[in-house]
Formats: sequence, structure tokens, C-alpha cells
Amino acid sequence: MAKSFEGNLIGTGKTFAIIVSRFNNFITKKLLEGAQDCLVRHGTKENDIDVFWVPGACEIPITALRLAKNAKYNGIICLGAVIRGETPHFDYVSSEAARGITEVGLSTGIPTIYGVIATDTLEQAIDRAGARGGNKGAEAALAALEMVNLFDKI
Repeated sequence: MAKSFEGNLIGTGKTFAIIVSRFNNFITKKLLEGAQDCLVRHGTKENDIDVFWVPGACEIPITALRLAKNAKYNGIICLGAVIRGETPHFDYVSSEAARGITEVGLSTGIPTIYGVIATDTLEQAIDRAGARGGNKGAEAALAALEMVNLFDKI
């Protein structure tokens, strides 16, 4: 029978960096609260969570790369909120943020989790930040916990 490997959701002894976009901070603050609460509830010490604020979603990948190269953190959680406007700027920002965050994880081997919400409306962003349908920041933290623990088994 084939062996199966899966990460658990235990944060004890793990360190995390959370990068948060200041743009749309009324949304991103809620995502951050959800991520921090999730990590602490799963055993991560508050002292083992560092938060880095950046101007916008485009600045998240380069900050993640710098932190990953630092090798201080077991996982990096990237949080932001891109809300569609009247120009195609939304498409460029959300696409490049996703591409950059993915590239950091692939190039460094550090679990780098994409927790940037991209919505058509402010109401959708509010819902994804905890009003309805859960908090996407907390979901990103769960993914980080699982991946960090899975990588420990590989």
C-alpha cells in the first residue's frame, strides 16, 4: 500500500511572517486578525508571528522573497485586498501579486501562502474578511500551518 503524507494543523514551535497590504486596510486588518487568531489557536506563540506592512499588493512578493531568503520563518502568509475599479488596473495587480507570491514559494522552498482576496465589489471583500463565508486570512493561516507541517515530513 502506498504511503500517504499530510500536514497537521499544529503551530507549536513554528514561526510565521505575515505580510499585509496597507491598501484597503479596513479589509486587510480583518484578514490579519483572522490569520493571527488562527495561528495562536493552533499553538503558535504570539512572539513567533511577525507582521510586515507594505503599501499594496504589488509590494507583497518582493517582501516575501526577502523574508524567505532570511530563512527565519517556517512559513509566510501574504494578505491583501484588491477590489475591482473602473480600469483594468485590478487585473494587473491581482495577477502579478498571485504570480509573484507563487514564484517566491517555488524559488525558495518556503511555504508562501496566497491570501490576497480579489473581489468585484466592496461588499464581497467585507464578506471574505469575516462578515459572511469565513475569514480568508484565517484560511490562509490554516494552509500555512498544513504546508509547514507537511514540509517537515518531506
